[in-house]
Amino acid sequence: MAPEAAGEKEMITEQTTAMSGVFRHILVPVDFTAANEAALKVALAMASQNAATVTLLHVIEHVEMTDDKEMQEFHAMLESKAGHELESLAKRCGEEGAPVETAIVYGRRAGQIVHFAEDNQIDLIVLSSHKVDLDEMTGGWGTLSHQVSVFCQCPVLLVK
Repeated sequence: MAPEAAGEKEMITEQTTAMSGVFRHILVPVDFTAANEAALKVALAMASQNAATVTLLHVIEHVEMTDDKEMQEFHAMLESKAGHELESLAKRCGEEGAPVETAIVYGRRAGQIVHFAEDNQIDLIVLSSHKVDLDEMTGGWGTLSHQVSVFCQCPVLLVK
């Protein structure tokens, strides 16, 4: 087999395996809004079918402030609140039968989701998205879901 054909066959095999439902680690980025519910429902159903772990990820964006102490206190408050929200959400999701983990990271949302997925061997990201206005299709290109779907190395499922 020619080297090009071997590489192409390997890529097709890799894609087929990923699409055959063998997802062992599913990432669901959450912002604690009602928009997350559909993505959570889909991720939990897939996790129960594949004996997969679900990780709920919340990204806290850095807020630039002049007073370091004030910024640290603000971020500590955000992290504490996010931790409580994640704990509650994980408990509710865990009742569906799938193992659930949580994580909080700091930075720009899209970049942190992409890096977290790569660093933690995520097999699939299930992400809430919005319906695109067909009269203004280019309007959604700067959204979080679009950025994650373009830059992630693993499959991304957008739930609307």
